[in-house]
Amino acid sequence: MEQLLLIIVGVAVVLAISYAVFNFFCVKKLEEGTERMGEIAGAIRIGANAFIKYEYKVVAIIGSVIAVVVFIVISWQAAIAFVLGAIMSAAAGWVGMKIATYANVRVTNKARETGDLGKTLKVAFKGGSVMGLCVAGFALLGAILVFAIFGIGAGQIDEIVNHDIGTNFITKQEASFTLTLSGYALGCSIIAMFNRVGGGIYTKAADMGADLVGKTEAHIPEDDPRNPATIADNVGDNVGDVAGLGSDLLESYVGAILSAVMLACELFIHNAFIDSALLQKMLLFPLVFSGCGLLSCIIGISYIVVRRKLSKNVHMELNIATWISAGVTIVAGVLLSYFLFRDVPAGTMKNFTGGVKGFAVGEFSPWLATVCGIAAGIIIGIISEYYTSYDYKPTKRISEASKEGPALTVTQGLANGMISCMLPVIVLAVAIFASYQIAGMYGISCAAFGMLSFVAATVSVDTYGPISDNAGGIAEMSELDPGVREITDKLDSVGNTTAAIGKGFAIGSAAFAALSLMTSYLYACTGKDVTAVLSLDLMQPLTLCGALVGAAMPFLFSGMLINAVAKAARKMVEEVRRQFREIPGLMEGETLPDYETCIQISSRGALKEMRVPCIMCILLPLVAGFIFGPMFVAGILMGATISAIMLAIFCGNAGGAWDNAKKYIEAGGVEGESKGGAAHDASVVGDTVGDPLKDTVGPSLDILIKIMSTVSLVAVVVFKDFNLFQALGW
Repeated sequence: MEQLLLIIVGVAVVLAISYAVFNFFCVKKLEEGTERMGEIAGAIRIGANAFIKYEYKVVAIIGSVIAVVVFIVISWQAAIAFVLGAIMSAAAGWVGMKIATYANVRVTNKARETGDLGKTLKVAFKGGSVMGLCVAGFALLGAILVFAIFGIGAGQIDEIVNHDIGTNFITKQEASFTLTLSGYALGCSIIAMFNRVGGGIYTKAADMGADLVGKTEAHIPEDDPRNPATIADNVGDNVGDVAGLGSDLLESYVGAILSAVMLACELFIHNAFIDSALLQKMLLFPLVFSGCGLLSCIIGISYIVVRRKLSKNVHMELNIATWISAGVTIVAGVLLSYFLFRDVPAGTMKNFTGGVKGFAVGEFSPWLATVCGIAAGIIIGIISEYYTSYDYKPTKRISEASKEGPALTVTQGLANGMISCMLPVIVLAVAIFASYQIAGMYGISCAAFGMLSFVAATVSVDTYGPISDNAGGIAEMSELDPGVREITDKLDSVGNTTAAIGKGFAIGSAAFAALSLMTSYLYACTGKDVTAVLSLDLMQPLTLCGALVGAAMPFLFSGMLINAVAKAARKMVEEVRRQFREIPGLMEGETLPDYETCIQISSRGALKEMRVPCIMCILLPLVAGFIFGPMFVAGILMGATISAIMLAIFCGNAGGAWDNAKKYIEAGGVEGESKGGAAHDASVVGDTVGDPLKDTVGPSLDILIKIMSTVSLVAVVVFKDFNLFQALGW
């Protein structure tokens, strides 16, 4: 049965990747438009390719070092899985960047040729679907390979069943299937962190430079061809909001799925239950459920791609595609849960030992837990939409505050972002408690991958946003009819809201996955002691100190990223001002600016500044573990998780609201105000403040907590026995 279910997942992967390839070439064969449009798109493509190639060289060096360390200290299986995870994550980012740089100009041309919002939406979404399908397809492909090669082929699952786990040939530490899975997740996380941080610094440095000088000082349109930072800004959309997004969501997806598999292994190893047949089913359920979700997403995506005519209500069309994907996933999930767990005796599922909660409602327990996650994700998305869309009062208030100047714009946006944290956290808390009551800690991990089970659809919707943003930039730089820009702006405006919703899914799933990884971590701390009862005593001084350090870590990390953006943006502002001042005929439109220098400034700034924060989040749990021991690190993980969840929600919603408040004024939503006015200038300042929050800091925080959790889980088998405090007898 195991092989049959894995084949079903394999079929889903093949169909998804094949559909992605088909959509890729369907988009690529469309016309680019005028010669000028082709030149601009070509410049964006060259800049994006150059950046991501150099970034991947840097990451390859760091990743190789980590792979060697994992090979020596943990196991050869974990090292190979690490490399596989890095390849899958890098491939998803690269494919997404490639399709975005082809789709952007074709979206512009479709708007130019047809003037039809629905037809233009279809091209943009078809481009985005390539990314969405590849993210889920590559993630599951790698997971299946790890499961089949190491879990089944190399017998690591049998080792768990027989309680005869192998050891590393050098350190003689346990080398279990859990650590192999952790290696795969860590590989995905490393690429995601560098793509998100590097791309985020790049895109926001260029965006801020273009806005601060072009809009508020020179009073020229956002993507005016006279602005030397425009090409860099559009390159940034592709390397940050597309490649970074893809690697980020792939990492979240993998982390959510594998956290459930790892937890099932640890529960069995520590005798929480002793039925090996139940173990096999608990290992398979996350993978097969995710495969069903991928098939559901193919149906949901086809709703937009296949339909001949789409309405002008962009938001409704995108919502329908997402709802179809979620609905079919839920229906498929209940059938899978019943089929997989129906033969397991009720007593076996309910009566876990050692105080570990079992399955409260029998064979439907895992499915109900996933529904908790799906429902939580949708509700958090609705809340994010309320706080970020200019259709609702919070964002409209920011637009109105802009009439009083930039200070009140920033103040109102900060208040909006802070207030927006409470409701999503309540939803998360309810979902965590409900999923735990239904299926214990395994239920919480089910909620995590349930929330991201239709990630292919959500990433497709997310990616269409930056593609549309790029399309608008190309339209303006090509000096096309203003009606073309109006169409792309409508698509982009909805894209800002869908991006905020997608970030809500990512951080919500990170919270669930972090709790599951924390449980696996605590089990790993106990080693072979199968009678140990899990506990994390925050009143224990060492654990409390760790929690305080962990709570500060997201703020340190965020501050470093904002500083990095500010440094690069400052250089960009100086360069744009210099070109406006020194290049004859530039402001009159008689000559073109030096785009290449601005691209180099963003590239150098991103590649230089991304290294320290990325390496820091890997080293902190390692250094802390080898000095202070496992309980200090446990405190770090708990403190960092709680702190990062709040900060990520705040950053995403505040930044999204500032951006849409600006667009609301540009759309004429505030009476008596328009582009170029004082209120618009103030809203641009607010948008600039929010840029690094929503596109650099916020998306990186969910990766931060998972990468720290995964590194800790991999390394704890070593530092639980070898740390300075233990050596000193403390």
